[in-house]
Amino acid sequence: MAVVDLLELPGAAPPRSPVVGLDLGEKTIGVAVSDGGRMIASPLALIRRTKFTADANELLRLMEGRGAGALLIGLPVNMDGTEGPRCQSVRAFARNFLKLRDVPIAFWDERLSSAAVNRMLIDEADASRARRAELVDKAAAAWILQGALDRLRASVPR
Repeated sequence: MAVVDLLELPGAAPPRSPVVGLDLGEKTIGVAVSDGGRMIASPLALIRRTKFTADANELLRLMEGRGAGALLIGLPVNMDGTEGPRCQSVRAFARNFLKLRDVPIAFWDERLSSAAVNRMLIDEADASRARRAELVDKAAAAWILQGALDRLRASVPR
């Protein structure tokens, strides 16, 4: 498999398999997972980044535990729509991950996802600064994954 367009992801992944969503940060990886019907994204875990191999092995463990058949990775596009060094880093992570596991990978524009999640945690959950720091990356992964799932659902003819 390889990197695929988002709209090709459902056909590239095994039927009824969950999709794992990632928010790749410099220090942590927020991980979310969908249900088998790919309707709802839920925060799953936070991986503290060390070395690629250790990070990837933890991600593989989480994917296998959920029976996930695809990855959706948030792409940190600049506000003007261009791709900078952070996007290059995310794409390199995907290329390296494909060397370990043959799985379809798609990207989703993650602009403002962390800001939206922080706002939600402040406004709705009244979470403290320390608690928000703990929750924001995996919640951002769920936000990113849910946006992609919603887009996929909207593309299906009714």
